[in-house]
Amino acid sequence: MAGLSFCGNNVTKNAYSVDTGMLNNGCFVDALNLVPHVFLLFITFPILFIGWGSQSSKVQIHHNTWLHFPGHNLRWILTFTLLFVHVCEIAEGIVSNKQMDTNHLHLFMPAFMGFIAATTSVVYYHNIETSNFPKLLLALFIYWVLAFITKSIKLWKFAEYGVGVLHLRFCITALLVVLYGLLMAVEINVIRVRRYVFFANPQKVKPPEDLQDLGVRFLQPFVNLLSKATYWWMNPLIIGAHKRPIELKKIGKLPIAMRALTNYLKLKDAYEDQRQNAEDPEKAPSIWRSMYRAFGRPILLSSTFRYLADLLGFAGPLCIYGIVEHLNKKPVKEGSVVPYFEVYFMSSNELLQNTSVLAVLLFLALVLQRTFLQASYYVTIETGINLRGALLAMIYNKILRLSTSNMSMGEMTLGQINNLVAIETNQLMWFLFLCPNLWAMPVQIVMGVILLYYLLGTSALIGASVIVLLAPVQYLIATKLADTQKSTLDQSTERLKKTTEILKGIKLLKLYAWENIFCDSVEDTRGKELTSLRTFALYTSMSIFMNAAIPIAAVLVTFVSHALINKSKPSSSEAFAALALFHILVTPLFLLSTVVRFAVKAMVSVQKLGEFLQSDEIGDDSWRNGDMPVSLEACKKHPGATKAINRSSPCSTRWTTMSSQHADHCDPTRLRTWLSR
Repeated sequence: MAGLSFCGNNVTKNAYSVDTGMLNNGCFVDALNLVPHVFLLFITFPILFIGWGSQSSKVQIHHNTWLHFPGHNLRWILTFTLLFVHVCEIAEGIVSNKQMDTNHLHLFMPAFMGFIAATTSVVYYHNIETSNFPKLLLALFIYWVLAFITKSIKLWKFAEYGVGVLHLRFCITALLVVLYGLLMAVEINVIRVRRYVFFANPQKVKPPEDLQDLGVRFLQPFVNLLSKATYWWMNPLIIGAHKRPIELKKIGKLPIAMRALTNYLKLKDAYEDQRQNAEDPEKAPSIWRSMYRAFGRPILLSSTFRYLADLLGFAGPLCIYGIVEHLNKKPVKEGSVVPYFEVYFMSSNELLQNTSVLAVLLFLALVLQRTFLQASYYVTIETGINLRGALLAMIYNKILRLSTSNMSMGEMTLGQINNLVAIETNQLMWFLFLCPNLWAMPVQIVMGVILLYYLLGTSALIGASVIVLLAPVQYLIATKLADTQKSTLDQSTERLKKTTEILKGIKLLKLYAWENIFCDSVEDTRGKELTSLRTFALYTSMSIFMNAAIPIAAVLVTFVSHALINKSKPSSSEAFAALALFHILVTPLFLLSTVVRFAVKAMVSVQKLGEFLQSDEIGDDSWRNGDMPVSLEACKKHPGATKAINRSSPCSTRWTTMSSQHADHCDPTRLRTWLSR
C-alpha cells in the first residue's frame, strides 16, 4: 500500500510535516481541495438517487424541458470549460507523477474528484431545472464558494513560493479560480432574479406560450445546451419512427418564432421602417438591410460557430506533427522540483511533448470542431428557411395588392411573378446557406498558408501558389457546369412540352398524317438534350479530376521545391502535417466558385425583388363605401388617382387636394352606380 500513498512514501522528505504551518504543506493544500468535491457528492447523491421521486413539485406541463434559470447557457458553457480544464489538470498530474521517485496521488486525485463533481453538478442542475425546485440550488452555491476559496488558497501559495506562469500547474489553477468565481456569480444572479432564498416573495415563472400548446413538439429552442448540440431530444421521435411509420400529428407544430407569419412580420417591419425613416422618399428601401435587421443575429451566430470550427480544424495537423515528432523521443525535462511543495512542476511545452496527451487533445478538438460545424449548419439552414418563408409571404401579400396596370401595360408578366416565387427566393435561401463560407474561407486560406510556411518555409508558398493558379480553372469549369445544367433543364422542358402537345393532339396528328414531322421535332430536341447531358458529364468528370489532382500537384511541387531549395527532404512529421494542411486548403478553394456564383445570383434576385416590391399597388378603396368624398369628374380627370399608387412616390397629398377641391360636387351614390357598371 506504500506505493499508493497520497503524499508519497519517501521517508527522507517531510511530505507530511506541518511544522511551518498547514497551508505551507503542498499535500495538505491539495487534500483541502478535495473537501468541496466530497461535500457536493455527499449532498447531491442522496437527492438524485434516493429522494428524487416526488412529483408534487413538478410543473404540470407536457414538456419537462421548458424552464431555464437565468444564465442557463452561460452555466453550461462554463461547466464544459471546467470539465476540459480538469482533464488538463489530470493529465498534468499524471505526467508530473511519472517524474517523481514515488507515486503522489495528490497530484491528480483532486482533479479527478473535481471532474466527477463538475459532472454531478450539471446533472443535479438539470434535474432541479426540470423540476422547478430552485431552493436545492443552494447546495451548488455553497459548493462553488468552497471550491473558489480552496483554489484561491492554492494559487496564493503558488505565488508566495515562486511558482509562476511558466509552470503549467499555476496556469491551470488560475483558470479554475476564474471559472469557479464565474459559476459563483451565476448562482448569485439566479438568487437575485428568482428570489428563491433570502427574499420574502419568490418570483413565479410561467411556461412559454409555445409549450402551452400541446401540438408543439419541436423542442430545440427549449432544451438544455447539451441536448441542443447533440439533438438528444429527438431520440423518442426517431425511435418511434423506426418502429412504425411516422404520422403528421406526431411531428406537431412549429414554435411561434419559427412560423412564416412571425418571420414575415419581422422582415416587413424592417422594410417599412426604412421607408418611413428615409430622408429621400424617392429612394427604395434596401432589401439587404431589411434581411440583416430581421435575421442578422442568427447569421452572426452561425458565422461565429463556423470560425470556431475552422480554427479547431487546424488543431489536427498540429497534433499530428507533435505526435510524429515526439513518438520515438523521450520528453525533455523543462520543469523543476519546487521547495516546500517537494513535487515536480512541469512546463506547458513539456506536457505537449507527450504523445498520449496530444492524442487526447486531437480527439477533443475533432469532437468540438464537428459540434461547432453542425451547429453552424443548423442555424444557417433554419435562418435560410425562415427567410424564404418571409419573402414568400411578402410576395403573396404584394400580389394581392398589385395594380392591374402593371400586367396590362407589359411591365410585369405572370412568368416573372412565378420566377420570383419559385426561383429568386430559392436563390436567396441557398445564398444564406453558403453565407458563412463567404467570410470563413479567407481565414482558412490565410491560416493554412501561415502554418505551411512555418513548417516548410518558402517551398510551402510555391505549393500554395499552385492551388491559387489552378483556382480560376476550377471556377471556369464550375461556371460551364452550371451553364450546361441550365441548358439541359431547358432542353428537357422543351422536349416535355412537345411531347405533351403530341399527346393532346394525337387525333389531329393522325388525321393529317403529321406523325413524322412532330417525331422529327421531338428527336431533334432530344438530340440537343443528349448533347447537353454529355457535356455536363464531361465537365463533371473534369471537376472531380481537378478536385483530386490539385492537392496532389500542390504537395508534389512543394516537396520537390523543398528538396531543391533546402537540399534536404522534409521530416516525416513535416510531411504528414503538410499533407493535412493542403487537404484543408483545397476545401475553401473548391467552394469559392460555388459561393461566388450564388452571391452573384443573390444580388440579381434582390434587384428583381426590389423592383417588384416598388411596383404600383391598388389605391385605398375606402371611398367606395362613401367614406372619402371624391367627385365623378375628378375620377375621370385623374383616373390614375383611384387606380394605383406608386410606392416610390406616394400620392396621399394629391388625394387630399382633390377631395378638398371637389367636396361640394360629390355624390357617393352616383359614384357607386357608375363603378358597378
